[in-house]
Amino acid sequence: MAGKFTRSWSLMKASAAVLRSDKSLLLFPLLSGICTVLVAASFLVPASFIVVGHVQAGGESARELPLAAWLLMFAFYLVQYFVIVFFQVALTGAALMHLRGEQASVGAGLAVARSKLGAIFGYALIAATVGLLLRMLQERLGLIGRLVVGFVGLAWTVATFLVAPILASQEVGPVDAVKRSAELLKRSWGENLIGNAGIGVVFSLLMVLAMLLAAALLVGAAALKSVAVLVAAVVVVVLGLALLALIQASLQGIYSAALYRYADAGETSPGFDQALLQQAFSRKS
Repeated sequence: MAGKFTRSWSLMKASAAVLRSDKSLLLFPLLSGICTVLVAASFLVPASFIVVGHVQAGGESARELPLAAWLLMFAFYLVQYFVIVFFQVALTGAALMHLRGEQASVGAGLAVARSKLGAIFGYALIAATVGLLLRMLQERLGLIGRLVVGFVGLAWTVATFLVAPILASQEVGPVDAVKRSAELLKRSWGENLIGNAGIGVVFSLLMVLAMLLAAALLVGAAALKSVAVLVAAVVVVVLGLALLALIQASLQGIYSAALYRYADAGETSPGFDQALLQQAFSRKS
């Protein structure tokens, strides 16, 4: 287990080196974040009307939500997943180009995603259906049931981790992409789980530290009793937290691309130690 953590940390550092050499990869999660906020805002008005009508009709819990609410939630999940997966495919597509030594750019990554619109929509439809079913079960089951649903959701997330690089590099449909991702998971489950957990833990700690620094900055700015200083402090805090989120998302995309290249074809990416990759995966013929 200690060896897996060491290998995963080394692979994560290699991913960070790729990001340092091509900072344009940060634009993909930035565009994704902007689009998901716009999508959420567009669903806010119809959702508020449904909620108000539900309350006025005497509804008290999510179990009693009208059919229109569930349909709207499904539509929201579908559009959000489509946006998120689109930019994930664009990110991993650009990362794969970079790892293959090809000329990579934001435009090239977006072109890869645009060429896979049908498969991306199909996968978004599958993910939205799974997400809605899990949400419905959570609303209807007790605590133990919700924990079980949570584990199922986690298993789904892990099993589909390599869907984005698969869609970016192969001519497959959404169902085959999910199957292929689950198959590759059997070869890379240790690095997949521990590596992503490592990225999450590192950035969670950084986020906590950033929040503490942000609180100190805001308190100091408020003590000066200057609106301009306070506004500047808020802007710095928001931008700092957003940058951390962008870096984390970019590293996960690069990490998944590197894992996919080796797990699928045994190809070693520049900056990624071949010995580590050979130890990390049990490739099957």
